[in-house]
Amino acid sequence: MAKKAVVLYSGGLDSTTCMAIAKQDDFEAYALSFQYGQRHSVELEKAKEYAPLIGAADHRVVQIDLRQFGGSALTDDLDVPKDELTEGVIPITYVPARNTIFLSFALCWAEVLGAHDIYIGVNALDYSGYPDCRPEFISAYENMANLATKAGVEGETPYTIHTPLIQLSKAEIIRTGLDLGVDYALTHSCYDPTPAGLACGHCDSCVLRLKGFAEAGCEDPVAYVTRGK
Repeated sequence: MAKKAVVLYSGGLDSTTCMAIAKQDDFEAYALSFQYGQRHSVELEKAKEYAPLIGAADHRVVQIDLRQFGGSALTDDLDVPKDELTEGVIPITYVPARNTIFLSFALCWAEVLGAHDIYIGVNALDYSGYPDCRPEFISAYENMANLATKAGVEGETPYTIHTPLIQLSKAEIIRTGLDLGVDYALTHSCYDPTPAGLACGHCDSCVLRLKGFAEAGCEDPVAYVTRGK
């Protein structure tokens, strides 16, 4: 019987690749997505479409409303920065405590499922500088998970949070996904899409994605309004 793993799955490039890796690792993947008030909720439509195609055993979409707190261009009435990717500065697209919140839901579902593995597609190389994408955060959270749950305290198998993309460049992530048969046409990464779902081509996420495809030597199959600078 295959082991179970909860996979945090947004419908974006990284999480879709992470899902494919979990399957390659012989896990039965339970996909977990969030409607958290994000302005780019078109990604959830991609997640719903792609989860069964990639082989998720189940797919849940949790409703939470982070717009009640705001503090991010993704959940508040703030402009999404365009063509302003800078190092060493946490951008306004950072959603306060988002991965902490998401991992808490994943941990809850994992404990109910009897799963001891959680996959999350965080990346610490080609990313926007979010503090909850760093190895230090993941290590601390994993330690907390094994202290804060019945399964962690009484069980024989500790929780493991898998971050297979954390030290890969975006180009390496794309090549990995292509090798695993990921269809990136069914993913969405843009923070500020048009009402029709076209990627803007200029937000942090679009810039990093386009850079990754260029460095991987292949064409991004999704539609853009314009493709960056």
